[in-house]
Parts: sequence; structure tokens; C-alpha cells
Amino acid sequence: MNKPQRPPRKKGATKGTGGHGRKALEGKGPTPKAEDRSWHPAGKRKAARERFEAAASKGRRPEPPRHRKPSSAKDESELVTGRNSVLEALKARIPATSLILAARLEMDDRVREILSLATKRGVPVLEVMRPELDRISGHDAVHQGVALKVPPYQYAHPIDLLETVRDRGQNPLFVALDGVTDPRNLGAIIRSAAAFGAQGVIVPQRRSVGVTASAWKTSAGAAARVPVAMAANLTSTLKELKAEGMFVIGLDGDGDVPLHELDLADGPLVVVVGSEGKGISRLVAETCDAIVSIPIESITESLNAGIAASVTLYEVAKRRAARR
Repeated sequence: MNKPQRPPRKKGATKGTGGHGRKALEGKGPTPKAEDRSWHPAGKRKAARERFEAAASKGRRPEPPRHRKPSSAKDESELVTGRNSVLEALKARIPATSLILAARLEMDDRVREILSLATKRGVPVLEVMRPELDRISGHDAVHQGVALKVPPYQYAHPIDLLETVRDRGQNPLFVALDGVTDPRNLGAIIRSAAAFGAQGVIVPQRRSVGVTASAWKTSAGAAARVPVAMAANLTSTLKELKAEGMFVIGLDGDGDVPLHELDLADGPLVVVVGSEGKGISRLVAETCDAIVSIPIESITESLNAGIAASVTLYEVAKRRAARR
């Protein structure tokens, strides 16, 4: 039996919304400009500009924001290996965090002096098995059973370095590296700089070697005596040094000025050394006051950066000594 269906109810009047729907249809007005929205990058730039103008109207400029370097758990310390290098580093009071000795190390005068200096300075002394020292120093390193752990190298600023040299009453002589990436070349150049009276070495921030443990080793401790400065941009730094009264010479096999005819050796001088393959870059060459060549036998194509710097520094030192 089919159930009878109810007739549909007639819907009566409903209560009104009070105009809410109409207001929603009206919207929130025109969209604000990007610079008027505080969270938008354009709004943040506008706020910063207003702060800058407000500070300028008071006679001072706001300090630029300082960007913090993200923290890293990676240990960036370097190992100085070898008895001579470690001894020189301790004598120069390079901030060391620990002295590492191989177990059953044969004592000699250098090791005794190393231990004495480390003890006086309160540097912790750690003894490890020789295979462990091989591992942490690199299997190709000749550590002679001794290694010194030091924090990352603190580079000087080129202009600060120049002012320091002038304050000491010295005639400035710097070596700048352009594209040199072998740390052994840097170490050799630092060693030559110390031997022939140069007061500093300049390395670019990019595409260049820095002061690593290998450079320390090759310098035979000279890195403790000759400061290394870092240039954010080598070409700009050379122009700044020229504005300070220094002459800039670049070494190149095709240079038009032979080294023995160099007349700029007596003045404040920057010697720019390029890589063995590419030499100095075009922009750096255009900045130099002279491009100098080292006369060599035709059978030899070129000299590496360390030898070229050493020969040039010797010639400069000889000329300066002869004219005193």
C-alpha cells in the first residue's frame, strides 16, 4: 500500500541579514599600493628610506644593517705541521688551540723548545698515535710528529697594512697575487717576501688561494712574520694603492720593461704575480704602471709564480740597497 505524499510546504518569510551580504558585495575598497603595505618588500624599502631621510635630517646617517654569518658546526681550524713551521708559529704567538704530538716522539732541540713555548702559553698538549696524526694532517703532509691547531687566518686590510708600514717609516713593498691557486706558491712567495724585505702579501677574495696549512708549511714559518691582506676586488685595491702613491708593476713574459731596467724599484711598490698558465688578467694589466718581464732562456717557457716573485723581489732589494 502506497503511503500518501504530503503536499509541499509554502516557505514563509525569513529573517533578514541586516545588510551583511550587501556590505560584502561592496568590497574593501581599492587595493593599497605595494609601498603602502608594510609586509610587502616595496613597503619595507619605503620604511627604510623614510628612516634614512629622518636620520639624514638630523645630521647623521644610519648604520647599514649588519648581516650575521650563519653559524656552522664545522671546525674551520687549520693544522700547521712540521717542526720548523710549528716552532715559528709559537714564537710569533699565533693563537693556537692545541699542540698535537705523535706518541713516542723522538725529542730534539726543536721539539723541546716547542713544548716549552706551548707550556708557557698554556696551549693544551695532546698525544696521539702516529696513524691518527697522519689522518688528521693529511697523508701527504710531512708533519715530523708535530702539528699545531690554529684558528682560521685573520687577514689584514690592504690600506691598513700600508698605513702600518708607513707608520714604521719603511718604504712599502707588497706582492699581490692574481689568480694564483696553489697554496705552495703562496707559501713560497711569503717566504721570499720575508727574505727580501717585503712587508706584506695581498690575495684576492675570489679565485685565489688563501693562507692554508699547506701555505704555512711551505712558508717555513714566514707566514708568522709577513702579514697577508685580502682584497675584495684586486683591481679596485690596486687603484686605491696607486692613489696612495704606490707604483704597481705586473710580471709577464711579454712585458716591455726588462726587470734589470726597472726604474720604479726605489719607490713604494706593488709587484703583481699571475698564475703560471694565464698570467695576470686583462683588467689588472691595464691597472699596472708597467709590465715587467724576467729575461730567461728561450728553452724555458715560463717561471712559476713563486720563482718569478722571488727573482723580482731579489732585484728590487738589490737596487734599493745600492741606492741607500
